Amino acid sequence: MILLAFLLQAAAPAPAAARCTVPTSADARAAQRQCAGLALAKDAKWPAAAAEFEAAARTSETARDGQAAIYWSQAGNAWLAAGQPTKARTALDTALVAGTLAGLPLGEAWLDHARANVAAGEMEGARSDLDQALLNAADDPLAWLLSATLARRMNDAPRARKDIAEALRRSPDDASVQLEAGNIAALSGDEPGARDHWGQAARIAPDTPAGLSAKAALRQFDTPSK
Repeated sequence: MILLAFLLQAAAPAPAAARCTVPTSADARAAQRQCAGLALAKDAKWPAAAAEFEAAARTSETARDGQAAIYWSQAGNAWLAAGQPTKARTALDTALVAGTLAGLPLGEAWLDHARANVAAGEMEGARSDLDQALLNAADDPLAWLLSATLARRMNDAPRARKDIAEALRRSPDDASVQLEAGNIAALSGDEPGARDHWGQAARIAPDTPAGLSAKAALRQFDTPSK
């Protein structure tokens, strides 16, 4: 049996949106709170950042400026980074129910909702979330990577192979993608495939969690010296 590789530490959380909304007379206070949240997120002060994003969202709702869902989704992302998936789901539910997100922001909100469900052990809910995310964020390799990983964890090998192929097509030089491709190959009993993908992960980023996990997995193939 081929032993699967796992990251030695949790993957770094996806950052909140990278820029502030330009203030106007109607939404200046909300935008200021968002900017404060972004500054805190840059310093990895995630709970404080989440609180600022939530304050921005509530101010935006009062102003009816149409930006509240964006701020709620940023709050959910920050709560995820803080390791509080229940609070993340609450914020993301509010963002999604608003019905104003579209395109990539909508896909990313579903992606974060899936991550929150996985953290809470709600695999079926996460599967549904990821399917929604892929409808709007199909160009994001992370969406395909997480979908493939979830499929593997749910013992859906055909779906795992299909989705990791999509992730590889979009981001073949990502060590985390190569690591998961090796895991999925191992699950299917494909030793050459597992060796190849884990080897690529180890070469691409040897000192990262993905690279270290790949190297650890490859050691099972070492021939003991006599």
